[in-house]
Amino acid sequence: MEPHHTMQRVVESAPKAHSRERTFQTCNQPNEFNELSSEQLELMAEAGREVIECHRVLSKSDSNIVAEVLPAEHTFYEYDHCPAGDVYDRETHSQYYYHSHREGEHGHFHTFQRELGIPEGIEPVPQSKTEGMIKNGDKISHLVAISMDKLGFPIGLFTTNRWVTAEYWYSATDVVKMLDHFVIDHSWPSWPTNRWITAMLQLFRPQIISLLEQRDANVDRWAREHSSEDVLEDRGLDLTSHIAISVDDQISKVQSALEAG
Repeated sequence: MEPHHTMQRVVESAPKAHSRERTFQTCNQPNEFNELSSEQLELMAEAGREVIECHRVLSKSDSNIVAEVLPAEHTFYEYDHCPAGDVYDRETHSQYYYHSHREGEHGHFHTFQRELGIPEGIEPVPQSKTEGMIKNGDKISHLVAISMDKLGFPIGLFTTNRWVTAEYWYSATDVVKMLDHFVIDHSWPSWPTNRWITAMLQLFRPQIISLLEQRDANVDRWAREHSSEDVLEDRGLDLTSHIAISVDDQISKVQSALEAG
């Protein structure tokens, strides 16, 4: 069987667009993991084992997490959603896609929870509405984005302003309530990648919570400093929080917290 294309070949064939100026907010690491419950730590440990297993099985066929969703027979262009049409679970109403347009990474996954998968009683905050939001008719929420390197390994997590993904804006508190509902439980376009992205949101749950809280704080501060702008549509505010990550370090910290507990 011909092995799946590697990330190196994809990077070489992907044309580069002019980079845009961005506002970049760095998030602090969350408090020590020994403050988490043993139940939460066990869930994170299991998610870590799942993440490692997905990398392992894909490496045996010379593939990786990102290569599984890229087009196999034509060039991967910046801003193209991969796979075409996005990945959507009709039972959980979770969704993701991969694309590339930022410096310092190969690309990133955007993860979402669509309206039908959002827990009952949660509504968007009062906000302006764009024509696209009204036409779409789905009060979708962006959860978090996962930065990837050229070898298909995760290197960071970040959040974005509303205009970046044309989402509806929910408070950080409510987005946190959606995290456990994000599950991609089918095999298209890749069972390992779908299982991996589901597990990543569990493994890095503490960091994602911190990112969302920092996102709201940064957006509020930007709104105070730019009172004449609609902050959620302000192209000057792109990334709203970011943190570097390491799967190995995260698993090690979880294990140490479990042993100390």
